[in-house]
This record gives sequence, C-alpha cells and structure tokens, in this order.
Amino acid sequence: MNVKRWIARREPNWKQLDELLTRIEKRGLRSLSTQEIKSLASLYRSVSADLARARTNQAQVGNTLVQDLQRLTSRGYSQIYQGSRKQDWKTAIDFYKWGLPAVVQETFGYTAIATGIFCLGGLIAWWFSWRDPQFLEMIVPDHLIRTVRDDGRLWMGSILGVEPEAASQIMTNNLGVTFRAVAGGMTLGLFTIFLLFMNGLLIGGVGTLVEQNNLAFPFWAFVFPHGSLELPAIFFSGGAGLLIARGILFPGQYRRIDAIKVYSLKAAQLMFGVIPMLIVAGVIEGFFSPSPIVPDPLKYFAGIGLFIALIRYCSRQREHV
Repeated sequence: MNVKRWIARREPNWKQLDELLTRIEKRGLRSLSTQEIKSLASLYRSVSADLARARTNQAQVGNTLVQDLQRLTSRGYSQIYQGSRKQDWKTAIDFYKWGLPAVVQETFGYTAIATGIFCLGGLIAWWFSWRDPQFLEMIVPDHLIRTVRDDGRLWMGSILGVEPEAASQIMTNNLGVTFRAVAGGMTLGLFTIFLLFMNGLLIGGVGTLVEQNNLAFPFWAFVFPHGSLELPAIFFSGGAGLLIARGILFPGQYRRIDAIKVYSLKAAQLMFGVIPMLIVAGVIEGFFSPSPIVPDPLKYFAGIGLFIALIRYCSRQREHV
C-alpha cells in the first residue's frame, strides 16, 4: 500500500465530510442543501471504509491518522443517526410552536362551520325543551333527568373516588367522538354534520334541564374548566371532517385523489392538536371539574383562563426576520 498516494486520493473526501459536519454542528441540518445531505451519507460510508483500511495498515499510516479518522466517523455517526432523532424532536416542537396555529388559522372557516352546526343543535334543543317536556325526554338520557328532577342534584359526584378510571374513560370517549367526526368526512361530511348536531342537541337539552331545576350555576362551573378545551377540540375535529369532505366534493384545481390527499393532510395536522387537548381536558374533567374542594367561581375562572390561553395560542404568528 502506497500510503502517501492513498492519503492524497482520499483526503479531499475527509475534508469535505469535515466541512459538512462543521456546518451542521454550528447551524443545524437545514444549513445543507438536498444534494449535500445525500453526499453526507455517502461520504460517511466512504470515510468509515477508509478508517477500517487505516486500522488494518496502522503501522504504515500511523496512529495520528487513525485517530483523526476515528473522530471524523464518530462525528458523522452522531449527526446522521443520533442527530436525525434530535431533528425529529425539533420538527415536532416547531410544529406545535408555529405549525399548528398556522393550520388552525388556515382552516378556521371549516372549524367555524362545525361550531355553527353544534350551536344550531344546542339552540334547537333549548328552544323546544322549554316548550315541550317530552322533547327533552327524547334527547336527554332518563337517568340524568331522574337525578336532576327527582333528586334535585347533579350526577358528577359519581366521579369522586374513581378519578383515574373516570379520567381514562373520559379521554377514551372523547377521542372516539373526535375520530368519528373526522372519519365522517368520508361520508361526504354527512356523518360529521350529524355527530356535531346531535352533540349540540344533547348539551342544549342538558343545559335546559339544569336551568329548569336551578342547577345551572354548579353545572356550568363543572363544564367550564374542561369544556374550554374539550369543545374546541370537537369543533377542530368536525372541521377536519369537513375538510376531507371538501376534498371529495369540491377538488377545485386538484385532481380528486390529490385534493383528498391535500385536505386529509390538513385534517391530520388538526388532529395532532386535538389529541393533547383532549388528554388535558380528560385529566381536568376527572380530577378538577367535579372536585367539591374547588369553589365554583374558581372553576369558572380556570375555564375562562384556559379558553383565553387557547385563543392566544391559536392566534400566534411566526416572526419573519
């Protein structure tokens, strides 16, 4: 092996790899072009092979060169394999910091329609429930009516003592509702609309029931803390379902299959926001909302504060320098 000739032939690759790694270490992977990222993997494999050959001929090439190549390959391994995982975390953090608010703002019209459908159901339930007790019995479960009318109390006390199980069941139920709302987009949005409307009917009917029996203040004190996140999560998921329906029904400038892909991606991005919202809401509903230790005014304050924080978060704008 002619060491000098081998080093002269291979040294440009070592320098190129060192230069790319230095840029990544200083400015991150985004500082490289697509072609440079492809070259990075190729150079790493090439230098790893050079290291193996240098070790085999260590007596000829010397310990210094072997150690330099060892350091170079270690840096390459760190950035290519471990750095990719760090990059994934950075991407996720960046999405929740800026990407999700941008998607919420971009798809606000669909969320607004979903909210309107829900509120329409609530208003219809409120209007007819005040005028016809039989209508209320059609939309509100019998055990809730008996508890409120006959016993003169709310039903949330059943959660006390089994908070962890209740929180888990609440999260599972809410996630089921939101995923059905999204999947309803594949029915041209009909099931999504039905689900939103029926949930609106239920909350409108229950709201009327507690109002008629002078339990509105403690009821809404229970709803406000977790509802400030839970209801917007349902509206976002309804909007996601309507987005999918839009791709099917009105592809616009896209081919229908491409429109479904585009709008489904936006729907999926919304759901990445819905899931953590429902997890937090489930914990609040299981532990905080039904707690008799927490005063009702504090529950109202907590719910309003969470809702304001959510609005401020969804209104964030990425700063362009």
